[in-house]
Amino acid sequence: MDEKNTEIYEVIKEHLTGRGIDAAVVTLEADLTQNVGLDSLDVTELTLALEERFNIEIPDEELEGLVTVKDAVDLVAAKVAVEA
Repeated sequence: MDEKNTEIYEVIKEHLTGRGIDAAVVTLEADLTQNVGLDSLDVTELTLALEERFNIEIPDEELEGLVTVKDAVDLVAAKVAVEA
């Protein structure tokens, strides 16, 4: 994983652990709903935090394909690359 993806992953992990989620379950392969336990409101809050942190915009329709933490990292990395 490159430096930018590592940074994005760490921001996601920090946000989720700050919400009371065990850091051990926040792996790249973790399913956001099944393993991490996020509901739609949690995903929205995470999205808002990522948008603010990385100064990007993530449309709701792009969230539909998110299944794993890695999917979220990849989506944000693609948005950050476009914005750069």
